[in-house]
Amino acid sequence: MVQVDGIAHKLTEVESGSRGCSSAYSDEYDDDGLPRRTGNIWTASAHVITAVIGSGVLSLAWSLAQLGWIAGPFFLTFFAFVTYYTSLLQADCYRSPDPIYGKRNRNYMEAVRANLGLTQQWLCGFVQYSMLWAAAVGYTITASTSMVAIKRSNCFHSRGKHSACHVSNNPYMAAFGVIEIVFSQIPDFHRTWWLSIVAAVMSFGYSSIGLGLSIGKVLESGHSHGTIGGVSVGHAMHEISRATKVWQVFQAIGNIAFAYSFAALLIEIQDTLKNPPPENKTMKKVSLIGVSTTTFFYTAIGCFGYAAFGNNAPGDLLTGFGFYNPYWLVDFANACIVLHLIGAYQVFCQPLFALIENRTSKRWSNSKLIHDSHVMHVPFYGPLSVNLFRLIMRTVFVSATTLVALLLPFFNDIVGLIGAYGFWPLTVYFPIAMYISQHKVRSWTIKWVWLQVLSAICLLVSVSAAFGSIAGIVQDLKHYTPFKSA
Repeated sequence: MVQVDGIAHKLTEVESGSRGCSSAYSDEYDDDGLPRRTGNIWTASAHVITAVIGSGVLSLAWSLAQLGWIAGPFFLTFFAFVTYYTSLLQADCYRSPDPIYGKRNRNYMEAVRANLGLTQQWLCGFVQYSMLWAAAVGYTITASTSMVAIKRSNCFHSRGKHSACHVSNNPYMAAFGVIEIVFSQIPDFHRTWWLSIVAAVMSFGYSSIGLGLSIGKVLESGHSHGTIGGVSVGHAMHEISRATKVWQVFQAIGNIAFAYSFAALLIEIQDTLKNPPPENKTMKKVSLIGVSTTTFFYTAIGCFGYAAFGNNAPGDLLTGFGFYNPYWLVDFANACIVLHLIGAYQVFCQPLFALIENRTSKRWSNSKLIHDSHVMHVPFYGPLSVNLFRLIMRTVFVSATTLVALLLPFFNDIVGLIGAYGFWPLTVYFPIAMYISQHKVRSWTIKWVWLQVLSAICLLVSVSAAFGSIAGIVQDLKHYTPFKSA
């Protein structure tokens, strides 16, 4: 017997490979005994877009400035292809051994265990959940940066753009943490669909504003539109050393690669989809929508942003004050970033909450604290199941995450390092290895060789990006003071 919100449901065992899988369904429960999934192509696409199109899209102009007009668009296209291709392989691993009629794998770790064994499951879990937690810390920092940017934008408007207008990030990080404590009480990933839709709309909003402002600046005369090789090596004012150029190129490639990745959440998103149609077929359409939409915005904003500012492109088109006017539009775009990150935080943290709650539920199966729930009616939301353990655990989790963000305000570089070691295993290695195991691809066939070559290339990218991130962390530590924002 398994406790779900205080109600016992006996899990229905379905033999893997059974083609009569649909007979186990009922009006209320799916074939695994859990409440019937209701997600569709649009809710799943909202989850993907919320996870993929982060505020990092606004730093792509800086990435192209390090790479130049040839290498920059090439890597944008290359990683779009890699992400889409491996997402197709991964979508087939939601059920095993058969991708349509097999047993459900409710999360990434279960899929890895079903196809590759227990040892690799634990390795996958460590990388996946550390990445999700790091993203939550990074989102706390980024959201506070956008809040501060609104305050500074108004200051620049009233005092002039050369004024100091220093504002501390710390109160805004704390405010963002309080907001996330409230939203973290949404019981599970399935019920965050509306938050993801709002967040996806916000991502379109600030991306479109950044794109529009960049196009407007490109049409102005009297400034550089970038170069073939990007930022130059030399000793002039806007030139850098050879070593700095290498590290920044590595970091730029890593930024592009990790900006596309949603592999850490693909299985969890797929687990929200209703059946029929088969989940893998729907998820492949979702991947196409998500990657296509992402590629359009990434290419447009990256290229037009680089054309607007040339090799002096700021690290962030909006919070880095590449644009000062119209200030109200810049303020609105930064507000959209904050709203988007509120939703993205939940998309990344809900799988972490589920992991902790499932483990404690199994460990203490008779605990009333863990299993008993009470229903509250929340205005504009409806009935909400409130569980005391969930309330305490998620509040402590968000508070601890906020504290880390306050202690390490340069944590984005560490997130980049975690992303560097997470990109290859989660986006490339595990999907390829599971596909080879599931489809029994024989060694040294053309397909096997192609998959191994792709994996090796992406491993080199991850290693290079890690070195670039480490170089950034070393520079940050030279000027680091706890609880002091820049």
